Amino acid sequence: MRGARRAAADNGGVSDVALFADFAALCARLAATPGRLEKRRLVAEYLRALPLEAVPHAVAYLTGRPFPPSDPRVLGVRGLPPVEVEPEGPPLTIADVAAGFGAVAEAAGPGARRAREERLLALARRATPAERAVLDRIIGGEMRTGVSEGLVLEAIAQAAGADLAAARRAALFLGDLSAVATLALAGGADALRGAAPRLFVPLLPMLAELAADFAEVLAAHGGRTALEFKYDGARIQVHADGERVQVWSRRLSDVTASLPDVVAVARHELRGAPFILDGEVVALDAAGRPLPFQELMRRFRRVHDVEALAREIPLAIHFFDCLVAEGRSLIDAPYAERWEALTAVTGGRYLAERAVVATVEEAEAFRRRAVAAGHEGVMAKDLRSPYEPGGRGKRWLKLKVAETIDCVIVAADRGSGRRVGWLSNYHLAVRDGERWAEVGKTFKGLTDREFAEMTTRLWALAVRDDGFTVSVRPEVVVEVEYNEIQKSPTYPSGLALRFARIARIRDDKAPGHVTTLAELRELYERQFRAKGRVV
Repeated sequence: MRGARRAAADNGGVSDVALFADFAALCARLAATPGRLEKRRLVAEYLRALPLEAVPHAVAYLTGRPFPPSDPRVLGVRGLPPVEVEPEGPPLTIADVAAGFGAVAEAAGPGARRAREERLLALARRATPAERAVLDRIIGGEMRTGVSEGLVLEAIAQAAGADLAAARRAALFLGDLSAVATLALAGGADALRGAAPRLFVPLLPMLAELAADFAEVLAAHGGRTALEFKYDGARIQVHADGERVQVWSRRLSDVTASLPDVVAVARHELRGAPFILDGEVVALDAAGRPLPFQELMRRFRRVHDVEALAREIPLAIHFFDCLVAEGRSLIDAPYAERWEALTAVTGGRYLAERAVVATVEEAEAFRRRAVAAGHEGVMAKDLRSPYEPGGRGKRWLKLKVAETIDCVIVAADRGSGRRVGWLSNYHLAVRDGERWAEVGKTFKGLTDREFAEMTTRLWALAVRDDGFTVSVRPEVVVEVEYNEIQKSPTYPSGLALRFARIARIRDDKAPGHVTTLAELRELYERQFRAKGRVV
């Protein structure tokens, strides 16, 4: 066993070299430490003592990644080759491991598989048994230390003496904990506070709360609010700088290849690059009417024959926010200023339909226009509000015109997480003659007390239990809000409710009085009075 040790000063100063043995020892201590605060302290002290060039790699390894998230390289191997010999050569350092992983990732062409294995084997031969175990876990992506990315972020803030809120904000902008750690440990709290969005690093989208009425909206927004059509589309975030354009979905999936029409607009029709825009796309029929959400998802999932589908299902683009323009971050600017920048970037085209209102009557009239055009409702945005990536609050509110039907509960799934012990995912059905036709599931709409009461009630009606789903006698009637009725290959009814939510329990209604499948089919057809359809 080698007796090498990191040349760290006894007073906790930064070491000259980062031995991988110290990282392996840290992982062992973390695995043996139950307390979150102690784990955070251990990680913070370790990071603080590292030479700066080792920090991004160590953070990546702590989170079970061979490379930082912003590094597109992959190892392309399943694990570390077995080695039975004593360690050879000088002690491994973090830099050695980073170089070794890089060499493995760079193997390409004929014989690449053998080259990757040989390069990994060379790395393994230099490692002690404890180090080999840690290397194998990094490659497998599971460190088994009980350290989450959230805890690592807290440790980064602690190591740099920075406010956690500043670290979280920097993480949202940079999208890479390794980059956050490097910034924090090189520049301290001031550097974290100065972090700004980076082109081609997607940001979590700002989200909206549901509002009951326009009086609530105007009160929350100081008497004036900006209303926008709430499109039944898909969120997109567009980054552009010259010829380079990338598009991300709400879930931060790269959908650039599936949306060549959006790329073309960003590349040729917009100005003010480098820019980051937030918006929505809606699928259209030949008459220019919005198509159901299902048809739009065909565009997002298509990776072959994309151009043909783009001609078959064109998209309408509706931008509604500008996060960066001409390379300048507008994240902290008020919404009104960001809208002005957005208008400049787009030249007034491809914008969400919008109006600034100060009365309930004006707001109601605008919402009627949105619904008549086949859209979900409206968004209401505080003119003073900054853009908060990943945030949800009253600065952005949504008001939808919800449709409702009456269903019976025919089964429920056992809850998980905070709903353990409850029956909480309800199988909803409508009446089909003497039978019941399932049309969706939901766990939304009830309070904790109502969940508990419903669980007791459904257990009393249970007729079958497979250990996961409990089938019940169809006696409980609920009023269900939904966003849209979709075709479904899953349910024999052929239909499914999108975004189903229990509005209230209807103890005043008997099961025989719920919506029928024939009525649901009629409601499905009625949607196309304002929407288009693909034939």
